[in-house]
Amino acid sequence: MKKFDVVGFGALNVDKLYNVNKITCEDEESYITDFNRSCGGSAANTVIGLSKLGMKTGFIGKVSKDYDGKLLLENLQKEGVDTEGIIISEGRSGNVLGFVDKNGQRALYVDPGVNDLIKPDEVELDYLENCRILHLASFVGESFKAQESIINEISEDIIVSLDPGRIYAERGINYLKNILNRTDIILTNEEELKYLTGNKYKTFKEGAEVLLESNINIVVVKRGDKSTYITNGDESYFIEPFDVKCIDTTGAGDAFNAGFLYGFLNNNNIEESGKLGNFIASCCIKESGAIKGLPKISELDKLDKIINI
Repeated sequence: MKKFDVVGFGALNVDKLYNVNKITCEDEESYITDFNRSCGGSAANTVIGLSKLGMKTGFIGKVSKDYDGKLLLENLQKEGVDTEGIIISEGRSGNVLGFVDKNGQRALYVDPGVNDLIKPDEVELDYLENCRILHLASFVGESFKAQESIINEISEDIIVSLDPGRIYAERGINYLKNILNRTDIILTNEEELKYLTGNKYKTFKEGAEVLLESNINIVVVKRGDKSTYITNGDESYFIEPFDVKCIDTTGAGDAFNAGFLYGFLNNNNIEESGKLGNFIASCCIKESGAIKGLPKISELDKLDKIINI
């Protein structure tokens, strides 16, 4: 019996999102039209999405004893995510300051706090025993080493998925070599792929081939409002996005991850899993914030007709 379907390992942040009339550049000004506070972190958003879809989920991360840390723990627990793997310490919990324009585009500033103070010996390996998927997302600083350490110690039966984000992607393939060698599924976007592969390749297809050569089994390239590209080396697909009104793109990639991993765990092929990913992402962007729009399992009943699975 598997204890968890998916355990996330990444940063936990309180997202403080300001709606603005425009995203400013140097020496420009804009004004705030609304404000929303929510709990986030890429891996956390994904496991919450999976929990809503009926998956058994847990989390490895770190929060402080401060008010934001309490919010983060209570939010995961409210969403059905097990929090026994979370380390509680002194210090300052993570925050993200975000600005979202009227078209749903965003600019984010990360204050990592204690997220970046996870040491390998603080992670309880027993927590991952019998987990089906370990889903990794990026840290700003040294907690990367904790991820790098534990993936070499966990059972080979555990599938590792990775959303590198811009932070890890900018470090490049060589820096991430140890993690990539143990990664089964990578979920990146087109811009991150350029950084990850050193911007040496003319197309994202060529970049995806490079990742497949790194022993990764499935490469997903999320392309915003364009079709998502998914390949396992033998089969490749372009998955069209759903046509919905975009309110806020915050968390859209994390929502896609939840849908894709849900499909994968339910033995759907990569094309079907990609359609599920795009559907969950389309639900996410119709609401403000990363988790408000995430659907529950009951809302997938109508999906069979939409994506023909």
